[in-house]
Amino acid sequence: MKTGVVCASLFASVSLVGCAYMAVSTAPPKQASTKRTEAAVKADAQFWEVFHGGKYDDIATVLNAETAAYLEDPGDAVTAAHVGWLHIWRLSERARHEVIPATITDDATVSRKYFQEAVTLDPNDSRYLGFLAAATLAEGTIHRDEKETRQGYFQMLDAIDAWPEFNLFTAGYTLSQQPYDSERYAQAVEWQWRTLDVCAGEPVSRSNPDYARFMKLAATTGRKRVCWNSAIAPHNFEGFFLNMGDMLVKAGDWKTAQKIYADAKLSPTYAQWKYRGVLEQRIANAEANVAAFRTSDPKRDGASSRMMFVSTLSCMGCHQD
Repeated sequence: MKTGVVCASLFASVSLVGCAYMAVSTAPPKQASTKRTEAAVKADAQFWEVFHGGKYDDIATVLNAETAAYLEDPGDAVTAAHVGWLHIWRLSERARHEVIPATITDDATVSRKYFQEAVTLDPNDSRYLGFLAAATLAEGTIHRDEKETRQGYFQMLDAIDAWPEFNLFTAGYTLSQQPYDSERYAQAVEWQWRTLDVCAGEPVSRSNPDYARFMKLAATTGRKRVCWNSAIAPHNFEGFFLNMGDMLVKAGDWKTAQKIYADAKLSPTYAQWKYRGVLEQRIANAEANVAAFRTSDPKRDGASSRMMFVSTLSCMGCHQD
């Protein structure tokens, strides 16, 4: 009698598991919207005004508008991505806070969710996959979840394969806080070199990286457009070389870093870049910054003593007008 009850219970449990699997696996996929709502278009205008204006303190206002637009139309991949970007921006430039709130780490989790939505709705935009990988790595690191961290790492490898010109930089930038003498950090630096290689269409000299002769390749369309400045990232070129220089300094190769920093000056919009003074300080202080960039001391003040990735210009170095 008791055996029969146990068998019946097991059968019921297996049946429930089977039903649950079938119910979930046969659910209709989420559909991407074919037309954007008026609320989404208005929220986008706010997004770009705040983002390009470097108005960090206005993130909450525009985030509310973008989230409201998403809730009205959860099939909009662009709106989902904008919500994800705002959360990433708030987390990335947390050094702006006099006292950093512990709850700011929640931005990594929310960002990952929205970038996952963007990837699901528009899997052909490999930028979304790169940002999803970055958010997943951030969340896994915050929660010391090795499984999630590995998941983010392999997502990043997929993103690199999908769009190397864009995601080699994203991958290296994301890993720029790894220990300077680790294999992951060496890989992150190599990814920056490979970004230059794929953008130039040939290997760039590791000892004398003069990018001047490649400036004629500047593009505004196609996959290589992300190698240059654009409406989305008005100073992408300058920001790339600032970060790569920082990474080389941390690696101890400060002399090559000075040459990489100097390449930022090749940009035709360098004179309008708000952070050119930071770059000039980097060149002057490159040797001294080796030790500074290798420490994680949160008491370090000012953009000149923090690597770009953990500074107040983590996003704005490329995106601020």
